[in-house]
Amino acid sequence: MRIGIIDARKTRHINKKACRWGHKMYKFPSKQIGMSDFGMPAGLSLSAENRWVKKAATIPWDEIETRYAALFGSKKGNVAKPLRLALGALIIQTEYQYPDAEVPLQIQETPCLQYFCGLPEYKDELPFDPSLMVYFRKRLKPEILGEINELIIEASGKKAKKTVAGGDDGGSPPNTGTLIVDSTCAPQNIRYPQDTSLLNEARENLERMIDEAHDPADGTKPRTYRQKARRDYLNIAKMKNKTSKAIRKAVGKQLRYIRRDIQHVDKMLEDGKQISGWQKDRLETIKALYAQQLQMHKSGTHQVENRIVSLGQPWVRPIVRGKAKDKCEFGAKLDISVTDGFARLEHTSFDAYNESGNLQGVIERYRERTGHYPELVLVDKIYRNRANLQYCKQNGIRISGKPLGRPKREPDIDKKQERQEQIDRIEVERKLGYAKGSFGLGLIRTKLRETSQTAIALSILVMNIAHLGRVLYAFFVGRLIFCRQGLLIQKLAFIQ
Repeated sequence: MRIGIIDARKTRHINKKACRWGHKMYKFPSKQIGMSDFGMPAGLSLSAENRWVKKAATIPWDEIETRYAALFGSKKGNVAKPLRLALGALIIQTEYQYPDAEVPLQIQETPCLQYFCGLPEYKDELPFDPSLMVYFRKRLKPEILGEINELIIEASGKKAKKTVAGGDDGGSPPNTGTLIVDSTCAPQNIRYPQDTSLLNEARENLERMIDEAHDPADGTKPRTYRQKARRDYLNIAKMKNKTSKAIRKAVGKQLRYIRRDIQHVDKMLEDGKQISGWQKDRLETIKALYAQQLQMHKSGTHQVENRIVSLGQPWVRPIVRGKAKDKCEFGAKLDISVTDGFARLEHTSFDAYNESGNLQGVIERYRERTGHYPELVLVDKIYRNRANLQYCKQNGIRISGKPLGRPKREPDIDKKQERQEQIDRIEVERKLGYAKGSFGLGLIRTKLRETSQTAIALSILVMNIAHLGRVLYAFFVGRLIFCRQGLLIQKLAFIQ
């Protein structure tokens, strides 16, 4: 899935008084509040040094609200929550990794969080029901968050000025800037997928469907052998040292139980029995799981295309990373790029892919933003295939790393420059580690496919906001030191 920027032309004709949002009417705010507008209890006031007040100042809320309002539907309904409250709540959750039920409680108890979310004054009441957090994540899609990320980078003043003039010969503009690209996996919060446990869960789900669909008036319930099947599963689950022969025997037994239960459920559905909507989806997932496990059992392998590793989240796939700690991870694979200290989510997918195929697209999007190609691209070894090297050579881009083929006797590579490029590439590794350790990218806890992608995009967005806060702090500290040094020099000159 590509994370792009929504065309601003779609936001030209906006009714700023009222827009539509799905089944709810959206009321466009007349003005975003400032510190002086926020109502506090008597004797209390917000501090301009509060970190959430500073974060609110770094986000262009008015422009984001304008573009976001154009994305709503056209049906009538109740007034929806404003964007600043929805986005603010998701930023707070990503910052502290709160569960959904905790976010509105924290906003209720903290005036600075209410100000950050755009509430007009402090009120000791829940700003919204906790169940709305799911709808906030559904409506703030990764594409929208990608645009918001660009707006925040633009507001920071770090956006590269788009080059329109050519070089000395009037042709293409010269290549400038450095682009760092890397990929990682965002693990999903699922149980480790053992074949026996997956099949046991599938069998229990089928037994529950049979229990709910059976009518006592129809006679005896179909036989499922559930007690015997449960004992067979526990026998293998309690073994400390499981042999391959014992695992294969246990898998074969569970497959036979599942085959019988699937036949019972299909027969009941043919007879007019009903099961709920989520059970129908689960039944299709179980049939696909059964087909995959049966194929692997017959062939004696452990690999199959689009392998299901979770019944609740069947879109999650195993991603082989080859790392020392985790050779295989279960979650979405993603590419990010780093320019001038800001990260961008370039691509995300729950299916495994070769990240080298996305490098040219990342470079072209860099050119769309700046008007020129980067001078240097810092990547690891997997990106240095012949197609990418030829592409970079044609566009005058220098790509880091050693050339392909047998090493030369007299290499023409500057060892000092190569070492410096390796050090500079560490920045993207640091960004990934920071996002995983502090902003939830290390374990995605959402349950839906679309909300999981939103959680990934949010982690990159909130990391950029945190980076922007550190940049502004360093800027003001530097100005303060510079001013103090200037005063000291003037004082010394006066004394002399």
